[in-house]
Amino acid sequence: MKGYIRLLIAVIAALAVLFAGSTIILNTNDEGDGGCPYRVEAKRISDKIEKNESYSLDDYRYITDVVKISENIETGNSDYMIKKINGNIYRFDYTYHSEGKNILFVFFLCFGVIGLFVICLMIYIYFRIILPFERMSEYPTDLAKGNLIKPLKEQKNGYFGKFLWGLDLLRERLEKQKAEELELKKQNNTMVLSLSHDIKTPLGVIELYAKALERGLYKDEEKKKEISVNIHAKCEEIRRYVDDIAKTESEEFLSLDVNNGEFYLSELIGTVKSFYTEKLSLLKTEFIIDDYNDCILCGDNERAVEVIQNIMENAVKYGNGKRIDISFSKEEDCQLIHISNSGCTLSDSELPHIFDSFWRGSNTGSQSGSGLGLYICRTLMRKMSGDIFARIKDGNMIVTAVFSQV
Repeated sequence: MKGYIRLLIAVIAALAVLFAGSTIILNTNDEGDGGCPYRVEAKRISDKIEKNESYSLDDYRYITDVVKISENIETGNSDYMIKKINGNIYRFDYTYHSEGKNILFVFFLCFGVIGLFVICLMIYIYFRIILPFERMSEYPTDLAKGNLIKPLKEQKNGYFGKFLWGLDLLRERLEKQKAEELELKKQNNTMVLSLSHDIKTPLGVIELYAKALERGLYKDEEKKKEISVNIHAKCEEIRRYVDDIAKTESEEFLSLDVNNGEFYLSELIGTVKSFYTEKLSLLKTEFIIDDYNDCILCGDNERAVEVIQNIMENAVKYGNGKRIDISFSKEEDCQLIHISNSGCTLSDSELPHIFDSFWRGSNTGSQSGSGLGLYICRTLMRKMSGDIFARIKDGNMIVTAVFSQV
């Protein structure tokens, strides 16, 4: 902010100095013989008269007449000038109208308009871009700190309107996720307490039966068999509770909203191509997109881009960096998009698990990751009435996204 104000002051000062310097130069050029061309012509004729050389007034633009006069002639009229040559006095009549003032006026006018435009432009940039950006510069930091209560003040600004809307939408989304996480945590705590209470009952019965058997209270074999069956039933009951906990923990824990609609295949591929062409070029990875027939797909275009980008990122991270291909095929009413990368080292036995949450293969090495990428892809594709699967062929990992076609 302060730096921009200093820059504005420096520009104004530079324009002022340039204006003053130009004025001095123009006024200097308008002085002396260089600024009065009739004086130059008079000097040339004087030299010829002094040397007794002949001359013709037709060769001169401003001098109209040269007359030898007496010493009593009145001087000072701007239409002629007096020179003394070889002891004689000559009057040089001339016609000259200086255009310097007109040129100076036009110059100053143009310079003033340009200077005013530059200053107004910089002031406009300050109030319309710099100042609004300064006001919201701390907002991302507040979001990172978890301050999700304070909404972003709306501004009628054509440059930041969509950006501000996106930031506020992000705040609302984070606030919603925070509330959902708290609610989920509350539900989980309630569930754990409830299940703990439920488990205590069959566990207490088992403990009671175990003590009775330990003390030899049951002599009848039939009674012992009945107790054994009861213990087994209570164990099964506990197992069901444990299975319920595992099932609850493995259910959807990510809030993935999908706005299903229709979009063109070319939109999806165009976005992916624009993002990865330069990136893969810098990585020296050959990137090939096969020809395809454009069609309308069902789903959410933004989520579809997210799916393909997730697959592409895996191809970059876990391939050998030599080649990545995107190819296409159709089956019934579905459009299949195949992303293939060379250098797959994942074993066939691990392939069925790559879409599980928090699962990471043996080929990840030192690569960072959460094991959620392909799990999110599968969740999104199913929410868009599609699917995703993978296979290994000739050392290449091929991940296929299946979209429903209109």
